[in-house]
Order: sequence, then C-alpha cells, then structure tokens
Amino acid sequence: MNQVITDGLVLMPPPFSDGLGVWSRQDGTPGSDTWASAANAGLVAADADFGSCLEILKTEGTTRLRYMGQTPIVPGLYLRVSARVKVLSGNLPTVRIAAFAANAAGQNLGGVVQTGPATTLTAYGEVVTVSAIIGTGARGGVTMPWGTGAAYGHMGLDLTGPNGGQVRIESIAVEDVTSAFLRKLMDWVDVKDFGAVGDGVTDDRAAFVAADQAAAGREVMVPAGNYFIGSSLTMLNPVRFEGRLVMPEDARLALNATFDLKGYSEAFGDEVTGLKKGIQQLFNQSDHEGFDLCGRRVILDAPIDVQAVVGNRNTYANRRVLRNGQLAAGSSTAWNDEVHTRTGTWSASDPRRITGLSNVASIPLGALVTAGQGVGREIYVTSKDVAGGRVTLSGALHGAPVTQAYTFTRFQYLLDFIGWQNLQRFVISDIEFLCAGTCSGLNLPLDGLVFQIQDCFFTGPKDRAITSAGEGCQGMQIDRCQFLSNEQGTDAPLRTSIAFNSNCSDIKVRDNRAVKFRHFGVIAGTGNILSGNHFFQGDGVTDGPRTAGLVICDSNAKTTFEGNYVDNCYIEWGNERDPEPDFNGGLSFHGLSLDGNIFFATGSAPWMNFILIKPYGSGHFINGLTVTDNLFKKTSGPQLLAVEGVDTTFATLNLGRTSDLLFTGNTYHGIVKRTENPVTVRHVEGTASSTWNVDLSDVAPFGSAVRGGVSFLAEGPLKSSSNFTVYLTPYAEPGQGAGGRTLQMKWQQPVRGTAQITARFDV
Repeated sequence: MNQVITDGLVLMPPPFSDGLGVWSRQDGTPGSDTWASAANAGLVAADADFGSCLEILKTEGTTRLRYMGQTPIVPGLYLRVSARVKVLSGNLPTVRIAAFAANAAGQNLGGVVQTGPATTLTAYGEVVTVSAIIGTGARGGVTMPWGTGAAYGHMGLDLTGPNGGQVRIESIAVEDVTSAFLRKLMDWVDVKDFGAVGDGVTDDRAAFVAADQAAAGREVMVPAGNYFIGSSLTMLNPVRFEGRLVMPEDARLALNATFDLKGYSEAFGDEVTGLKKGIQQLFNQSDHEGFDLCGRRVILDAPIDVQAVVGNRNTYANRRVLRNGQLAAGSSTAWNDEVHTRTGTWSASDPRRITGLSNVASIPLGALVTAGQGVGREIYVTSKDVAGGRVTLSGALHGAPVTQAYTFTRFQYLLDFIGWQNLQRFVISDIEFLCAGTCSGLNLPLDGLVFQIQDCFFTGPKDRAITSAGEGCQGMQIDRCQFLSNEQGTDAPLRTSIAFNSNCSDIKVRDNRAVKFRHFGVIAGTGNILSGNHFFQGDGVTDGPRTAGLVICDSNAKTTFEGNYVDNCYIEWGNERDPEPDFNGGLSFHGLSLDGNIFFATGSAPWMNFILIKPYGSGHFINGLTVTDNLFKKTSGPQLLAVEGVDTTFATLNLGRTSDLLFTGNTYHGIVKRTENPVTVRHVEGTASSTWNVDLSDVAPFGSAVRGGVSFLAEGPLKSSSNFTVYLTPYAEPGQGAGGRTLQMKWQQPVRGTAQITARFDV
C-alpha cells in the first residue's frame, strides 16, 4: 500500500537547489523567516557526497529547518522523514528530524511528539542519515505518533548542541512507508511465514503454534496446500483455511475461535471428517459446551461410531450438545443390517442370558434379539462373553423354551453411541436425521443418565428412530420431536419400524408427533411421564386392524400418560419381560394413569380396544389403573364395541381381584359400551318386585363382575304392589347374572319406583 501512488498524495519537498524561499528558519508556518536571506547559509552546487545541498553555520542553540509546504497526515498513512548530513569543520552538533504538527485550523497540535531521536555527529566528513517515522497510530517503530487530530505537518530537522559547526545537508526526503507496517495493519498472519511447508508430509504443527501465538487476536491464514499436523493442536485465534489439514485419527484439533462444523469442515476440506473431528474435540473441550452444525447437511456413507471417533475415553458426565443441522444417509452398503442366527439355551434362573452359542465374537453388540417363542419386543445384546459362549440381554425373556434358534439383527444408525460405557447429560438438539429408508437414526449408550433429544426430526428411519439397547435411557428426555415413518404407504399390521424404546426408569416423552410406525414407543422401566404427544398409525384398509401405539412391557408400570392424542392405535400393557410370567406375588398390573387424553379411530375394526391388557401368564389382575377425563371417539364404519379389553393369547385376567380401578369422567362417541367405575345408573322398576335386577354389562370395565353396591337414592316415592308409599331400605347382592355383571337390590316386600344406584367393579 502506497498512498503516493494510489491517492496521488504529494509528500516529497522540493530540493534546496530550487530555492531556499520555501524553507523556514522557524516552525514552517506562513510568514516565518526563511533561509533565503540568512547570512549563515548558502547553496553548494556540487558536494562530493551530496551534489547540490544546503550549508549552514550553526549559530543558535537550536537551529531549525522546516519545509513551509503542507505535508498531509492521513489515518493509516505512515511517513518516514529523513536527511543525510555531515560536518565539515568546527564543533560537532547533534541532529534530529523535527516537524511542526498542525491541526485542521493550522494551529500547532499540542501534546504530541514533534522531534525524532537525536544523533550526535562524531567525525568530520562522515555522512550520517537521520530519520523518524510520523503517523496517526502509536505503533511500534512510529517515533512521532500524532493521532487523528493532525491534518498536516511542516517537515524538517533541528541542529542542537554546541554552535560553530559547519554542516552540510542533503535535501529532506519524505516517503510513504506504510508498507513497513503492513503485517501489523493486516488482520491475519500466514503460517508459511512461520515455517509451514504444506506438503502433506512435513509436520507443520510447530509453525501453526508459532503463528497462533503471533496472531494475538488476528486471523491465522492457512494458504493452499496439505498441512500435516502430527499431534493434537489448539488454535486460540480465528483460522482461515484455503489449504487443509491432515491429522492422525487420535490427534485432536481445537479451533477455539471457530468451534463449529463450518470451521472444522474448512480445516479438513470435508464435512464428514470435520464433523468427526468436531465431535472428537467436543468431549475434550472445556471452552465450549456444544458443537454447532451451522444448519448444514452432512451426507454420511457409514454410521458414525461416536465413542470410536472420540477414542480417548468411554465415559463422560459433563453436559455436551450437538445441535442445528442435518445428518443424511448416502448410498452405501455400510447401512445394511447385520444378521446372525444361532441356537442357544435359556433358563428362567438367569433370564437375561442366552448361553451355548457358537461364534459369539461375530454377534454385534446392540443387536436386536428375536426368536419363535418367549422373546419380547426390543430385546438387545448388551454384552457378550466370547470364551463362555453367551450373551447378556437388555431385558428378560418370558418363558422361552430351553433351546431354540435366535436371530441377532444389528441395525445401522447415523449416530451410534453404544460404544460408551457411561454417558451422562448429552443433548441432541435441532438435528434432522434424514434416514431415507436406508438406515436408523440414533443408538444410545450402553449406560448413562438423562440423554436428551429435543426439537429433532427423524425422517424415514428404516428400522428404528431411537434405540436404547442398554441402560443409557435412564431419565431420558424426548421433547418436541417429529417422527416420520418410512412405512406410511404400508398397511398397519405389516409395519416393522419403531420410533423409540426404553429399558430404564424415569423417562420423559413430551410434545412429540409420530406418523405411521408399527409402534410409537416400547417402554420397559417405571416412573415414566408421557404428555402432549400425538401418534397416529391408521391405514386405508376398511375395518382394518391396528397396532399398539405404546407398548408397556412391565406390569408394574408406575407411568403417567396425560394430554396425548392416540390416533388409530392403542395402548398395550403386558408383562412380556417377566421370566416367570404366571403371577406368583407382587403388585400385578399396577400404577398406570391415563388422564385427559384423546383416543380417536376412523375406519378401524370394531373389535379394536384403545386400552389393551395382555397378561403373558395366569393369575394376573388389575391393581391400580386410572382412566379419567379422556375422549374416546370412533368415526367411519361400525362403532367400537369397547374402549378397553384383554388380549387372552397367553392368559386371562383374574377379574375377581380387581382393585383400585378408576374409570370415570370420560366422553364416548361411536363406542357401544360406556365403561365406568364406579358407575351411577338410573334404574326404573315399573312393576313391584322384591328383587330389582340392575344389569351393568354396558359399563363393566374389561367385562368384570360387579363387586358391590355403593349407594341407593330413590327418585320420588317407592310404591308397594297396592300402590302405597313404602319406606324401606334394600340391600345389594353383587355378582349376579351372566358373568356376574348384574347387581340385585333385595327388598323386604315387592316395590316399584325409580332410583339412582352406584356400584363398583373393584374392591
């Protein structure tokens, strides 16, 4: 940069040979005395060193020489004022560059340095160059910083020290030396200036460290080339990449000023590598809590094994966030499911292990286990003993045969965390998993706490959107996510994909939306809260079957289900993870609360139930179920026969032991049976009778027998057969009639009338 060239600035004063009338003996301002009339000065035409020059006999304590022209001072412009001098005879003086600093009004700018460093002349005839740099900025090397108040200057020099010396001065030079400050003025430093080679072989790490230290807040420039960095590197300042880095897999890169996918993708010239290196550093970074994908789509041709990418640890407990972008599956055979079939042995005494397996080494960790009998939904391999020929499972089997063939299917996930032995407080936020029917979405760690998935989309997962193969779902939170099935054109019973599952307690699933999976969720574990979700699973089949939207795998549910929209599917509650499924003690079916939900179906088979209990063994009963303030609605086609039912594939419920069943405040449309407990009915007995038969079949939950009469209140007088008003109190005999669903009111004599009667189907 040279403003003499670019802006046409005139800096250089005229030579002395053009006349001394423009050279002041004072401060250079208009009207000051000039050297043209001075008796102690004159022009020398042909000095051996200088050619034409000015000769002065020093007679004053400070002899001044100033150019009376105005040399402009511009922000960003740095001027070097210099002169060559020599002494011919007499006393040896001291010489320095000096100038008059003027503001826009032409007045002297006080408070700024207006003289340069002084040089004492030490020998006759010796040519000495004196100089000083003038500029607006107080940068290193600027000897006369004038700030932005300076408009121009009168440039020259001073002779100080003893008088009597005969001094010759070559013409004063004023030069634009802004380029000398270019490195300081630029907002970057170049790694090649610090020794980087960029040949992809030479280890350039030391050059990067040196450039980062020199940058001091400026940007570090990495020009075109391949820069091998042999070990972990931290860059504190912003880095601009034209070239790319090449690093070993175990070497970490910390881009502290650009810690996001944009920065890392530019560093490695590849978004997939940038994502992996960013994730690697996320678990080794103290300055940043999250890694931002900057809204970018990253196309993956293979699953990302997150623990293998990080490499140096398999447990982590600090909050970390991956946010804001898309992960998409590209075309690749790496997404194919891995399937193995083995014959194994199972025992109820060790219900979470399968033994006697051959070639256990080839069975992948996190494989889904299926078999002909006894294996519940979403059972996965959590560990394996190669020498012992056995695998450990995420849940117990239910009454499986001693020996049978098992199939182990390993799904492939865009993000796979299963390599983590324990991972706590990890958050995935605002990420879209674009599975495109090619792969699954997210696989959780084997163990951990409070894994959070929030504001994410899972689009077209082939098998699963979110899988917990182990206990990494403890306290899991799934909030405000969209689950869009890849099977939307498939009839409901033929679908195989599942939105999420859990194996541990205390999950929170809130405000999500899921479209046409086989199941929205398969839940094992207790202490769960599901609220505000909308999941629908219908199809175009007239009076067609539906699948469970939510599968609760343990009879001891301890689960609250509130404010959800259950659309063309149902809740299935069973004990499919009970190794000895017959009831032999405990709470049986306990602790499920369904409050304020919408249950809706259209075009479904009339025998579908919105609430289906499925005991896998005999003797089970309801011991704590609340169904309150829900809307049950069916449109298109025949009415639903009942909102609740029992799947008797394996066993029936012991309805005689039903207790703590609350089924009240619900609204029914298009439902034949209006289930209620306790129930209050208006009974009209038109002919005097000593036994009133109150048939409660149309309200009996799960077809239970009536267990007791709670209250009786006559509407108006009770009349005898002779039409006299009688004042009698009946007693109740429950459990009468077909299925025990009739409550008999017994009277001392035949009576007729109308009454409000309350009964219960539980104890």
